[in-house]
Amino acid sequence: MSRYWNDTPRYSQPTAAEIRQKSAESKKKEQSKGKMLEPVTIQGRTIVNNWWGKAWCDNLEQYADYDSRLDRGRRYVRTGAVIDLKIQKGKIISRVQGTRKTPYKVEIRISPLSEEKCQAIIQRCEKKVQNLEELMSGNFPLEMKELFQGQDGLFPTPKEISFSCSCPDWALMCKHVAASLYGVGVRLDEQPLLFFELRGIDVGKFIDVTLASKVDSMLANAEKPSSRIMDSDDVASLFGVLD
Repeated sequence: MSRYWNDTPRYSQPTAAEIRQKSAESKKKEQSKGKMLEPVTIQGRTIVNNWWGKAWCDNLEQYADYDSRLDRGRRYVRTGAVIDLKIQKGKIISRVQGTRKTPYKVEIRISPLSEEKCQAIIQRCEKKVQNLEELMSGNFPLEMKELFQGQDGLFPTPKEISFSCSCPDWALMCKHVAASLYGVGVRLDEQPLLFFELRGIDVGKFIDVTLASKVDSMLANAEKPSSRIMDSDDVASLFGVLD
């Protein structure tokens, strides 16, 4: 994002009605050109509904330096300013309607998970194998919440995320980027498996590796002698078998 030059006028904040009107006009114009848009639409009073969508939005609060921008971003996403948002491997591309007639282009890049983080997540999943079927169906059990949060979770830390916007705002995170980040929360709320695509993880392979790792762990444990295994004398004593 470029800085304002000294002779560049400051812009007043548009009203919600103005944003909605300009967004509708921009979508109509883009669609007339044959472009396939994926706008962020919020139904009801809350931005997200499921715990994983809420967890993503809560995670944004880590970016404490951008508190005022996040507030404006919430306002923009609620008014339908994010007219297009696509999630790809390690990248989010969006178009956000602002004060000007032409929507701004936003790009958010997220670093892929390191090998160490992937391994840590696999190890945690081994303990929750019964939840993997639900995961494949696109429903995240609450028991898997720990997969997303913390330094070793799927959510990106501030150091793992970078963003840019075509608007003239001088701030590192402008309201258009913030609106896009909340738009990601809406999209993930609807399609939670996109969490894995965003972090560069093939869900099918991830589950296969997790199950294989669990089987290997079980086989390794099976080869170890257990203090719970009784010898023949103990068995005889238990069932009252006497010499």
